[in-house]
Amino acid sequence: MSAKRPLFAVLAVLALLAASAFAQDEKNEVFGIYGVTVISDQGIRGATFFDPFVRSGKGQSFELGYARHVLNTAIYRVSLEIPAMFNLDEDLNAGLGIVPTDYKQIFVTPAARVNLFPATAVSPWVSLGGGFGHFSENKNLLYDGGPNPGKSTTTGVLQTGLGLDVKFWRRLSIRGEFRDYWSGHPDFPLADTGKTRQHNFFVGAGVLWSF
Repeated sequence: MSAKRPLFAVLAVLALLAASAFAQDEKNEVFGIYGVTVISDQGIRGATFFDPFVRSGKGQSFELGYARHVLNTAIYRVSLEIPAMFNLDEDLNAGLGIVPTDYKQIFVTPAARVNLFPATAVSPWVSLGGGFGHFSENKNLLYDGGPNPGKSTTTGVLQTGLGLDVKFWRRLSIRGEFRDYWSGHPDFPLADTGKTRQHNFFVGAGVLWSF
């Protein structure tokens, strides 16, 4: 499956939710975050060659999202949010080049978020949710450009996150955040790591608009 289809579907859903929120005149947020995705190195089982690890680059990533406040007090605010994270160029490396050159990943994880002291200028928050992810692998292997026997996959994802919102101007805030998208593992038939899940750590900063 092409990565473009999930991307267009996610953007369409976010646009519809935002349009509905405007029509209902309710308290809502849209946010955009730019950052990197960090994935730890993973050993290849049974490897006897030099550098027996699957190594991932720090993929330039971005996150788009929509949130709706469902409970608001002076101490805390509960919101339902839909963060969608896109890492469209996750470079790979491994001994003998037995992995694809790169892959794309998209995570969409509806979640509940709790902000502390929402009426103040600085508001820390935590988030917990779950959804799905999609890995779209390059068709070529790293070493010689030969065909990649791995396939693109879709996986369930658990998302945990924490961050800080700082009011900047009127309804505009600056947001810094860290999220862990705990997902299934990409399909690497020639570089078996023995893993079925992996942590995808997204670290970024951006802006949030309340309306």
